[in-house]
Amino acid sequence: MTALAIVCMVSLIAACGGKDQEQNAGSGSNGDSGGGGERITLRIIESLTSPARTSILQASIDKFMADHPNITVELISPPFDQADNKIRTMLVAEQELDILEVRDLNVAEFVNNGYVTPLGEYTAQWSDFATMTSTAQSVATVGDELYFIPNGLYQRQMFYRADWLEEAGIKVPESYEELVNAAIAITDPAKNRYGFSFRGGPGANSVPDTMIQTYNADNIDIEDSMFLKDGGTIYSSPEALEALELYVKLYKEASPPDSVTWGFQEQVQAFTSGVTAFILQDPDVIQVLTENMDEGTWATAPMPTGPSGKALISAGGAGWGITSYSKNKEAAWKLIEYLSSPEENITLSKSHGTIPIHTSAAEDEFFQAGPYKTLLDMTDKPDTFINFKPPFQYAANGQWGTVSMESGQAMLLGQVSIEDTLKQWDEYWTKAKANQN
Repeated sequence: MTALAIVCMVSLIAACGGKDQEQNAGSGSNGDSGGGGERITLRIIESLTSPARTSILQASIDKFMADHPNITVELISPPFDQADNKIRTMLVAEQELDILEVRDLNVAEFVNNGYVTPLGEYTAQWSDFATMTSTAQSVATVGDELYFIPNGLYQRQMFYRADWLEEAGIKVPESYEELVNAAIAITDPAKNRYGFSFRGGPGANSVPDTMIQTYNADNIDIEDSMFLKDGGTIYSSPEALEALELYVKLYKEASPPDSVTWGFQEQVQAFTSGVTAFILQDPDVIQVLTENMDEGTWATAPMPTGPSGKALISAGGAGWGITSYSKNKEAAWKLIEYLSSPEENITLSKSHGTIPIHTSAAEDEFFQAGPYKTLLDMTDKPDTFINFKPPFQYAANGQWGTVSMESGQAMLLGQVSIEDTLKQWDEYWTKAKANQN
């Protein structure tokens, strides 16, 4: 492994046990540190729910409770597609909740609404904070404040059926145009075989947004990635129309018709069950593929490039924050600190397929081979695979997924034109920036 690759991996996995708090940081009369004495019940809710992940998380919580007999932890695990709405409902009503899984997609929204507590006072006394990567800190920061501790980082890559491509004599696609052409060539509805694991339901915006950003690689403001260097939105460009036309073609000619409503679980199930040939996803699917597919049938490749030969990539994450109204903030931090320790975090990453948040993980051979090697290959070519900053700082980003999904479905079903859809998206982000200022 080259020295450059190691440095790049550290910067990505570089895109928690420590000292007790001396004060309660506004935790209220029940804010015991959890070291002994008064019994405390903590309620924690996860967002990126899956049966396997919940099991791993519960095992860590059980170990924490064994070490802290006066703390009882109740884990709330809503179905994945309902989790974020469940969290919002609980926050609005100030239902009893101490720890919540905050996502890069909604952290600005939660901060704007006063739902989450800044964590600087806690991390200042946390010894493991010294090894928390800059990328992990970046995805959890709004303004100058850190609002959650990521439990893993995500960076998208391409997964493909290696056996199908070999059988058909198709080379691994390097560009979006090649991906669409390969997906169409493999598609055979009579055999229930399709080229692409499409996602038109929750989380649908990830692919069209990335395609539009990639097609604007030479003109995009990488520090403000929904906008171009000239100040216009990425959706106002001619390149956006070219990218979105290709996206619609990918759905209509190479994807299962009902995938217009698919979410994460459906698109992954289609790939693992032998229905689809390509899927663009984060490394948290690696464990699922390993468990459900024969070795050698699938492989990974870098994200596709656009007409300029460049691809836009970013690291994202989700993790543990403390509600602003929790009466047990210090005990809540104690749990977050435990779940975020290098040992627990790396264990979760290996089991669930995320990228760890501590720099020490770069020394682990587990993350230097197999399907993770693609991440190193991309970071080894920073001029081709360009890192951009997602729009985490915008409160409007919290609702963008829903807006994009609903309008995108109308476009895919032929109810609204591609041009009118781009106009709607352009107006949304123009307004978002004006309101932010």
